[in-house]
Amino acid sequence: MQRGGRAFSRRRSDEETEGGRAMTIEPLVSEARERLIARAKREGLVSVGYDVMDSLLGPLWIAVGPRGVLAIHYGAKPDPRDLARISRTYGPAVLPDRRSCDRVLTELDQYFAHRRRSFDLDVDLTPLTPFQRRVLAATALVPYGELTTYRQVARRAGNEQASRAAGGAIGSNPIPIVIPCHRVVASDGSLGGYAGGLPAKRRLLALERGEGQVPEGGWPPAHLGR
Repeated sequence: MQRGGRAFSRRRSDEETEGGRAMTIEPLVSEARERLIARAKREGLVSVGYDVMDSLLGPLWIAVGPRGVLAIHYGAKPDPRDLARISRTYGPAVLPDRRSCDRVLTELDQYFAHRRRSFDLDVDLTPLTPFQRRVLAATALVPYGELTTYRQVARRAGNEQASRAAGGAIGSNPIPIVIPCHRVVASDGSLGGYAGGLPAKRRLLALERGEGQVPEGGWPPAHLGR
């Protein structure tokens, strides 16, 4: 019994020591990481800064580069596709930097609080294709609270017959909300799809249109913009 008791005591002591070490090491690692980030910022090694904001739709991961907003992603962590796109253009130096994102955070807060209807932000769509950029440029022109269709966006982008391709470009929009792809619906008025999920699309449309609830089946075609 004594041997067993001693062994148990040793194991417990070891576990407590290991736990103590983990608790001691964790702040040291965090402090070292912060020092590295601060040094990278001082030496101009931060190509892209990111931050996470809380919104009525949940957390939003936001990345801003030297030419403007690069990504807004639903969730607290980035979409791997966004990171790959950013890294191809700017390299792997993507670090937390709230200062880089301050203006975006402010304008998004104003938007969700009904105090902003359009965004005064530069966006960076590299390395999207010219067609994808035209589609997103056309999407950005859809006014606050209004609706348009994938076909209408394709027409404004220069090819009305390419509505399916336009839908693909809209579906992979790296900067939702700021580029308002939630205002694009199917030709029959149904909501279509949305990268953030249909509940988020419904909520954004209800926010902008002052409607308590978006119709389950969308809107009649007569409600759609031209």
